[in-house]
Amino acid sequence: MISRRFFDRRTWLAASLCLLPNPLLAQAQQKVFRIGLLGGYSPASPEAGHVWAAFFDGLRELGYVEGRNITIESRFYGDRIERLPALVAELVQLRVDVIVAAAPPAPEEARRATQTIPIVMLNHNDPVASGLVASLARPAGNVTGMSLMTTELRGKQLQLLKESVSGLERVAVLSNPSVAQHALDLKLLEVAARTLKVQLQVVEARAPEGFADAYAAAIKRNAGAIFVLGGAMHFAHRARLVQLSAEHRLPAIYPVKEYVAAGGLLAY
Repeated sequence: MISRRFFDRRTWLAASLCLLPNPLLAQAQQKVFRIGLLGGYSPASPEAGHVWAAFFDGLRELGYVEGRNITIESRFYGDRIERLPALVAELVQLRVDVIVAAAPPAPEEARRATQTIPIVMLNHNDPVASGLVASLARPAGNVTGMSLMTTELRGKQLQLLKESVSGLERVAVLSNPSVAQHALDLKLLEVAARTLKVQLQVVEARAPEGFADAYAAAIKRNAGAIFVLGGAMHFAHRARLVQLSAEHRLPAIYPVKEYVAAGGLLAY
């Protein structure tokens, strides 16, 4: 388990590939290893292509070539998170050698489906609190990978938002009830909100079609700003969220810099 707030591409690749045998040994054994990819959006998508690109670059650098010593089984749910259990079941039935799971809730669903196939998380905010691993130092079980531990930043993010918006009293929090991690994030935000003396207004969207209604609800509840939680769906539709924030004149803070690159106000 690797826990770092900032990491380079090679660090993540090393964590992701640590469960695969040496490629020279693989060639000697004439075994082709099967890697299952699981997440919201595929390597070919503009939403997540740059993230998966690092993974495939690392495979090539380490001597793993698709069609020679590895095969890739890809399962992506897109905007239909309800498909996730069935997609994980397919990978388990295929008996892949390892499952590389993207952002939550992919790691959680993979863990529910198998306790024997190794699972490597691409990125998880807090795998300990979510119950995926016993600890960062000793994960135990069959799950390992990357953790940014960004749950520690929720209070700071809310503080920055308040400092950026004069007289801020109410903050809408955009959450997806289908993502278990969001429940943990909300608990941390509630603690910070009491200290900062701001009132949280949770607005929900289970699919991109619900974003507009969530923002309308934020305005109806007199929110002076919006806090966008992380997750594959929000990340994939970051341009739409930034657009809605601008249309409703809601100052917003987002989880990662890609939202700011899309025109958002703040990320931390």
